[in-house]
Amino acid sequence: MIDKIKNVLEIKELRERIIFTLLMLALYRLGTHIPVPGVDTAALQHYFNAAGGALFNIYNLFSGGALGRLSVFALGIMPYISAAIIMQLLTAVIPTLERYQKEEGDYGRWKITQYTRYLTIGIAGFQSFALSLWISNLKTETGQALISENALVFVIMTTVIITTGTVFLMWVGEKITEFGIGNGISMLILASIVVSIPNAIIQSYELLRAGDLTVFQVGVALAIIIIVVAGIIYIQEAERRIPIQYARRNVGIGASTASYIPFKLNPAGVIPIIFAVALLMFPATIAQMFVDQSHIARLIVDYLSPQSYVYFILYVGLIIFFAYFYTAILINPNDIADNLRKSGAFIPGIRAGSQTAEYLNHVLSRIVFPGSIFLASIAVLPMFLIKWLNVPFYFGGTSALIVVVVALDTLHQIEAHLAMKKYEGFLKRS
Repeated sequence: MIDKIKNVLEIKELRERIIFTLLMLALYRLGTHIPVPGVDTAALQHYFNAAGGALFNIYNLFSGGALGRLSVFALGIMPYISAAIIMQLLTAVIPTLERYQKEEGDYGRWKITQYTRYLTIGIAGFQSFALSLWISNLKTETGQALISENALVFVIMTTVIITTGTVFLMWVGEKITEFGIGNGISMLILASIVVSIPNAIIQSYELLRAGDLTVFQVGVALAIIIIVVAGIIYIQEAERRIPIQYARRNVGIGASTASYIPFKLNPAGVIPIIFAVALLMFPATIAQMFVDQSHIARLIVDYLSPQSYVYFILYVGLIIFFAYFYTAILINPNDIADNLRKSGAFIPGIRAGSQTAEYLNHVLSRIVFPGSIFLASIAVLPMFLIKWLNVPFYFGGTSALIVVVVALDTLHQIEAHLAMKKYEGFLKRS
């Protein structure tokens, strides 16, 4: 392992990319500790701990604790993810956006990226306005307001600051993707989750010392964590290889070379989980801010609480839906069949053209289904563990999936750089 790390550091480009990524993540973590002026952060943290509930804990997890401190990065990168979801859905139904994505090449992708950025600003502005308006009306147990500024000034200032912070994080994510290692947005979410693990370990240790947790409960939780991580790696690395042959002629003698098309069991990676969480958190977060003034808001919060069966059903359904939806965006069987035909390749026993596309679509449908079921099962696992074992399962299904999948994708990028320099990679494959 030490030799492999040395190999990574010997490559100048790879070393610079890793250093750039670490510096950007450090900048992000620094911003999560800079609070918005004019608010009593200690009183706000106390209120969140007392009345925040599971919804707040999930959002706070994805923001790296920034929401609990009402920092300049309080909304994290979730508004950008929400905007990306909306743009993906609109691309499937609006012909102009579909043309941009499929026919316009780099220019089309740039246009869609621009629209996603504008939509991110709109969503972040709306969410930060609702958040600041809600906080301006909160009071401590003694009846004192949590803000020291005029309410109007606080709302305007906080809306501008938090929206700007979200836009800055969007820029940081794009720069990590361009000049660093891994997908920038995923790396920001990974950093947000990982920083909470040491504190969770300390809390679990304190509960164990106090007798609130038993050694058996901790042992079962650790065993489940190991099994979950191993299962995620196995499913994420699993693939279906479809054999193909390239026909060629050598001095009048027919011959062919064999190869294969690799289809992953989970082509969409962690995207279905992130999309499902973002889509469920958006209405629940807005409703949480008006829960004391509206009965409808209270119903929305109750039904979209992670402990409710409605949340469970919606969560599982959205994960399966986005697994198929995002796979359809990533992999187009018609394009693959057309490229195979143009290059003189074919799948043995399958006629080139439309039959190849139908066969590939059939294979994709069959392998994505178990992959999506696995994603949904891992994502909802903590809901049952908390009830059955009564333990704080901090490294739960959703966070485990994101951490492991993002880490694997990043590791694959590092391996690609090592392969170009003819170094041995980290992962061994048969």
